[in-house]
Amino acid sequence: MSKEYQGVLTFAQQVDGELSGVSLELIGKARDLAKDLNTQVTALLLGSGVRPLAQTLVEYGADRVIVVDDKALDTYTTEPYTQAMTAVINQYKPEIVLVGATAIGRDLGPRVAGRVHTGLTADCTKLEIEPQTHAFHMTRPAFGGNLMATIICPEHRPQMATVRPGVMVREIRDAARQGEVVDFAWTAEENACYVQVEEVIKKVTKKIDIQAAKILVAGGRGMGSGENFQLLQELADALGGEVASSRAAVDAGWQEKDRQVGQTGKTVRPNLYFACGISGAIQHMAGMEESDYIIAINKDPDAPIFGVADVGIVGDLFKIVPKLTEEIRAYRQQQA
Repeated sequence: MSKEYQGVLTFAQQVDGELSGVSLELIGKARDLAKDLNTQVTALLLGSGVRPLAQTLVEYGADRVIVVDDKALDTYTTEPYTQAMTAVINQYKPEIVLVGATAIGRDLGPRVAGRVHTGLTADCTKLEIEPQTHAFHMTRPAFGGNLMATIICPEHRPQMATVRPGVMVREIRDAARQGEVVDFAWTAEENACYVQVEEVIKKVTKKIDIQAAKILVAGGRGMGSGENFQLLQELADALGGEVASSRAAVDAGWQEKDRQVGQTGKTVRPNLYFACGISGAIQHMAGMEESDYIIAINKDPDAPIFGVADVGIVGDLFKIVPKLTEEIRAYRQQQA
């Protein structure tokens, strides 16, 4: 493949002037890939009045930020964003392009890939450069999550992937870091694909974001009922954490979809993850195996979840969890 294409480009998603967390996570991963390829990281920032965000992207690791600041990009719509990103890719020719697998990224990524005539691997959980050939390996769950497929794109450039939020780790912010900020001149072409946004309605919700939680207490089919999740809530409250669940618990109507961890739910990376009554299907483990510390409680000694757990407790969770909650409460009272 021609060396005409070089560098790693990340799409820095922002909404209402606020960068999404996955945008910063992508820069962290892009730096790892760029180091293996001996190249640089470029972040692409699209929007209106967003140039002040460029320095934030630099501080999180971008060597260069390309800013397309235009009123046509004020509110996300598919066509102008696709046009702008395609124009940048065609001019700068990055070897790799990374996009967050958010609602916006899942809409934008494939359309840009189509415009630049390349492939796209969706919902990646692992990205790496093969040491010998420098091939870009993109790994994602396949066949319903029953196996992990590694995909390459040897014939076309750029190589594109979307990455689920929470999978990668952002760099530590360095306020002293310096980088290049480039203003990219672009004019929208109003074609038949254009739509007009009449009104944006924002709804306030009290639902928690399990991806932001440092401690998660998750329950699965082994909980037996929705009422039994109260045991997990009490443990989570004692620890200062949140309750999460497997898909089985959501499908049974015991927990809301927003609390689901796994391939079809959310990818989480808390400091502490309790897996209670969760057998450990690959679909679930794909969403939590990067947690810092995993404690599994299950009556089945052969449950796959023990394969990723730092501590495994074989026994009846309905006896173990209340005792654990009681001990934690007692300890905290002593420390108070």
